[in-house]
Amino acid sequence: MHAATFFDGVEWREGAVELVDGHLRLRDAAPAPGAPRLDGVIVGEFTDHHVHLQLIEHGALAESRLGRVVDLGGNPEVLRRLAVHNSGGTPSDRSATGDSGPADAHAPEIRTRQAVEIDFAGALLTAPGGYPSDRDWAPHGSVREVADVDAAVEAVAEMADAGASCIKVTSNSTAGPVFTDALFGRIVGLAADRGLLVVAHAEGAGEAQRVVRLGAARLAHAPFTERLDDDEIARQAADASWISTLAIHDDPERAIAIDNVRRFRTAGGSVLYGTDLGNGPMPVDLNPHEVAALREAGLDDAALLQALAPVDPREPHSALLLIPGGTPSSADPLDARPLTPADLKV
Repeated sequence: MHAATFFDGVEWREGAVELVDGHLRLRDAAPAPGAPRLDGVIVGEFTDHHVHLQLIEHGALAESRLGRVVDLGGNPEVLRRLAVHNSGGTPSDRSATGDSGPADAHAPEIRTRQAVEIDFAGALLTAPGGYPSDRDWAPHGSVREVADVDAAVEAVAEMADAGASCIKVTSNSTAGPVFTDALFGRIVGLAADRGLLVVAHAEGAGEAQRVVRLGAARLAHAPFTERLDDDEIARQAADASWISTLAIHDDPERAIAIDNVRRFRTAGGSVLYGTDLGNGPMPVDLNPHEVAALREAGLDDAALLQALAPVDPREPHSALLLIPGGTPSSADPLDARPLTPADLKV
């Protein structure tokens, strides 16, 4: 048994880690008197709040430091099957409707040291002809073109019944039509009726401002089209959270997004780590370029850890990551690696 400092997803705590029947276990209890102390701190695996599992070799999650991912655009049936089979359940665990048969060849099971939790939005809702309905990279079944309220009711119900944890709406005025204010607001209301928040892809002049004003609770990308003024930053900080995805941009969009994030955080806004994994080559793991961009935006180790939303390491399904030599005031997430029995040797 070793005394250990660990992060429970909210705050730092003291506990004990030991090897039990060949498995490392973390207990939220005082260690035995005189127990040696682990060199470093323990965290759970991290969260990437913006991925596209159908655009990556998602089997590589098995060796990553990610314990939870949020897919923000894909075929809802494929994602439903991925989510339930990876959790060890059955499709009916995630949805009260639909086929409960075995997963098909397009939805292979992800198996890791511990299961990776998969949340998903399902298909992207867009205006007829809107982004990304004309993109070759969009997987079959990953877009719903919503023309009116009846179509919105059907689309939101489909995603909710598939087990979605949020609804993804695109509002990219640089690449095609976008929803009217009235229809966007109605989608927000329909999602709320199912207990789901709306995550919006906002691109084009004024779109980040508009979608939050209409009720989007989260932006899929920190605003990158234009510098938001300080009054708008304050409004956004009060009403929405942002997923970072800073490293997908080149300048000037990258510089604009970093500046917006810096001032958003100063205003009290919540920034979540996300990479848009699947949007070009990037590691299926923590992305050092995204972490570097977040540091450039002013996030220190403590703020990074909050943005990465690690799984509580006391949870039965959570793997234990060690940040060697780390302390609660200085723990670089990029240094994290799996805790091993060798780390408990005195």
